[in-house]
Amino acid sequence: MYGGDEVSAIVIDLGTHTCKAGYAGEDAPKAVFPSVVGAIDQMEVDDPEKTENNSGSALDAKNTARALDSDKIKGKRKLYVGSQTLGFRRDHMEVLSPIKDGVVVDWDMVDSIWDHALRECLLIDPQEHPMLLAEPSSNTQQQRERMAELMFEKYKVPALFLAKNAVLTSFASGRATSLVVDCGGGSTTVAPVHDGYVLQKAVASSPIGGEFLSDCLMKSLESKGIMIKPRYSFKRKEIRPGDFQTVDLDHPSTTESYKLYSQRVIASDIKECVCRAPDTPYDESAYSNIPMTSYELPDGQTIEIGSDRFKIPDVLFNPSLVQTIPGMENYAEIASSARGLPQMVLESINKCDVDIRRELFSSILLAGGTASMQQLKERLEKDLLEESPQAARVKVLASGNATERRFSVWIGGSILASLGSFQQMWFSKSEYEEHGAAYIQRKCP
Repeated sequence: MYGGDEVSAIVIDLGTHTCKAGYAGEDAPKAVFPSVVGAIDQMEVDDPEKTENNSGSALDAKNTARALDSDKIKGKRKLYVGSQTLGFRRDHMEVLSPIKDGVVVDWDMVDSIWDHALRECLLIDPQEHPMLLAEPSSNTQQQRERMAELMFEKYKVPALFLAKNAVLTSFASGRATSLVVDCGGGSTTVAPVHDGYVLQKAVASSPIGGEFLSDCLMKSLESKGIMIKPRYSFKRKEIRPGDFQTVDLDHPSTTESYKLYSQRVIASDIKECVCRAPDTPYDESAYSNIPMTSYELPDGQTIEIGSDRFKIPDVLFNPSLVQTIPGMENYAEIASSARGLPQMVLESINKCDVDIRRELFSSILLAGGTASMQQLKERLEKDLLEESPQAARVKVLASGNATERRFSVWIGGSILASLGSFQQMWFSKSEYEEHGAAYIQRKCP
């Protein structure tokens, strides 16, 4: 058992789109940054920084040694983490994601993301704080053991706990039983939680998340001849006060993935500003004469967005719409296999025990960044009312403000880790040393 009441725990939620980190007991995460990493292969580019560093003081030499060590481990690539460093364009920098389909595929990157969160954003020494990590419901035993190993061996944390995303969301709204609909960046997951445990057999997920919708929007705008210029590709000069001229800049050695990353940042902002879920299933003819909404791109051109405002969000409810978006043909097989939100909810509830279905219907929780879309809650409730059994009282709940919706997993973790009764649940370093990483399965269900 671990008695760590004196120091506050650290809660980290590493999602497919953003990483949230902060102190337990607070109401919002201190550090929020993209969970993608910029990587430059040292093979291609000889790094000029190292030669400068070597001529410095003893302190510099020590830092260089540390930098060289970390480079050696990472197979000669330099990793850049955080919204500041990613916002700065570097030659040959690829933007890579450590997570594929909700599962970690590159531990070096996860390591550098955790390192950035703890040492650069929160400015703490991980040896002094217990860690609560949020994990997806689909996490395998191997993944969890790897997490525990990394946390205890490299960061030397005094105690650790792994909690499922859905459970934390449920706790954030003060419930032990609910159906959690988590619309994240990389995927949408529907998971029933009963008395604080995820019912694994009834979890449904689909690859359509916020990033997929941003891509749809980008392709749809491209088909209308609107190209999104990334921030680095131009600069704006003021010729007369209030009158700007845009000058294109040429950066030949920018990678394709960095360009895409920069465009996605803009596309997702457009999506968040103008999109809203339609009240009824999207229909080309009904929405063709909808009034346009204007949006000013960073390069100063103003674009008009019409039916796409409703069409893009409706992909969540009706994935087959993707086939009508030009340029999304290669995603057609995803669309045909994916199910809409209402179908996933019903499917998940029907796989649960008969006795708890009623309770699940009446507490459907929306979480994740994509769930902050306007009218999404109303539309989901309406669709479910039409398709659910008569006896069920359908209630879709979403916290009032977007911050809570976006960070509900983190907030749940913050609540859990600061509970007095939770302190005996930690998986402590001494237990790890005695039983090994596999013991995590017994400590964190």
